[in-house]
Amino acid sequence: MKKLALVFAFCAAPLAADVTSPSGKTVDCFCTDKSGARVELGEQRCMSVGGRVYMAKCEMALNVPFWRETGQSCVLG
Repeated sequence: MKKLALVFAFCAAPLAADVTSPSGKTVDCFCTDKSGARVELGEQRCMSVGGRVYMAKCEMALNVPFWRETGQSCVLG
């Protein structure tokens, strides 16, 4: 039974990314890269900020999309 509850919890997690406005419409949430291009929630990008280069993931916190450092290094070729 506990396994089934975990499955439902993980399936519901992507639904939490939807934000509903006071008018009842669903607001499409996403991050942007340095050129202003759309980056979907969950996608990762190599970031270069203030001389630092690191991998970051587009996430949500308090209904605000933001970039969170993953701790992984970028693969530079």
